[in-house]
Amino acid sequence: MAKTVSPGVAALRKVVDDVHADARKAHAEGKLVGWSSSKFPCELAEAFDLNVMYPENQAAGIAANRDGELMCQAAEDLGFDNDICGYARISLAYAAGKRASRKVDLETGEYVINPNSGKPLKDENGNVVIDPETGKPKKDPKTMQPYTVLDDIYEIEALPEGREKELRKAAIKPYRQMQIPQPDFVLCCNNICNCMTKWYENIARMRNIPLIMIDIPYNNTVDVHDSNVAYVRAQFDNAIHELEKLTGKKFDEKKFEQACANANRTASAWLRVCDYLQYKPAPYSGFDLFNHMADIVTARGKVEAAEAFELLEKDLAEAVKTGATTTPFPEKYRVMFEGIPCWPKLPNLFKPLKAHGVNVTAVVYAPAFGFVYNNIDEMARAYYKAPNSVCIEQGVDWREGICRDNKVDGVLVHYNRSCKPWSGYMAEMQRRFTADLGVPCAGFDGDQADPRNFNEAQYETRVQGLVEAMEAMKDKKAKEENA
Repeated sequence: MAKTVSPGVAALRKVVDDVHADARKAHAEGKLVGWSSSKFPCELAEAFDLNVMYPENQAAGIAANRDGELMCQAAEDLGFDNDICGYARISLAYAAGKRASRKVDLETGEYVINPNSGKPLKDENGNVVIDPETGKPKKDPKTMQPYTVLDDIYEIEALPEGREKELRKAAIKPYRQMQIPQPDFVLCCNNICNCMTKWYENIARMRNIPLIMIDIPYNNTVDVHDSNVAYVRAQFDNAIHELEKLTGKKFDEKKFEQACANANRTASAWLRVCDYLQYKPAPYSGFDLFNHMADIVTARGKVEAAEAFELLEKDLAEAVKTGATTTPFPEKYRVMFEGIPCWPKLPNLFKPLKAHGVNVTAVVYAPAFGFVYNNIDEMARAYYKAPNSVCIEQGVDWREGICRDNKVDGVLVHYNRSCKPWSGYMAEMQRRFTADLGVPCAGFDGDQADPRNFNEAQYETRVQGLVEAMEAMKDKKAKEENA
């Protein structure tokens, strides 16, 4: 039975499905489809009615669907180092035509089932059925999956028309992130990280397509100076000029203003949704917030996203009134999860937290997409404010403010091999969190997309240590209050 979701969650899922469906339809009709970095000003593309896909969001989805390692390895086989971002490797492999596919028998046309896949078969009483011959649990045939293999769309396209070509095309995995169209242009803004620049340059070179770039330098001060704003404003103007050449259309000021209004409305609603983690107990988990990030990334400039987040806000307000929560366990401890999740290992991340009653009630990654502004200068300043483009003082202030507002008992830090700009200063962040907030911190090694860099045993041990430290801290406070 499918899990029941709230009206807001259902609306958000539809928004993302529609964005992908619109891009596939546009591609089929011969219209332009672009790829964009997650923090390129979406308002500019919206002003030209362009269909845009987001490789970071796509890579997270591919990793969550357990195909991250296959695609990362494919990129490495193309010559890209395994030390670069996992999102970039997945995206570069995809741009080169590599696809995760289901193994198919070309003679029978049937998929070749992996005998190690699937869940145990259960009888009508819910008991696992044991195979009398092997003494092992039988597998439920409905849950068994074909072997996953790597294929290449350009190899498939080069085949003569016939059975093999049709079978291999149909065997490419059907989930939306494995079905996005190849790009006709790329939009890049390096406010999120400098790896983005070379990543998108390589895609543009690989596909021989235009690259429209907005460079936002690292900001060494808390304030964004007027000269920095002027630098970015000039690049907005250049991007508009390049989009006019690309589309053959003149810039539509009214469409741009409407896109800005939609983006502000969406971002404001998103930030209000994020703030519901401040309630104790929280009506949902930070893991839910991670799942909703697809909308704030792919559809921030669309009114449908704003409406869906406003609907989710109503759902959460009602949940607070009734005491309902999506967290499937009593909330004993509250922590901030620092960094990007390990998408291919989400169940492994969640399991020990659930076992110890730890709810993630603060995250940095999600609210970082809440760009709110009133005019074009403020828009330029807003796009300067990304976690990897601000000075450490601003970064500490953001995080400690979230920790205080969301009443955390500890901090769980992901030292993400894929995101070195983010992870590089985390040791200093951890030191400041403990000194300034008086809460324990624990760090673990992982990767946002490549499961080879995650050690489950290490993670479980670190969570256990964090729980013991939070318990000791609570006992200490209780004794001080009773003294």
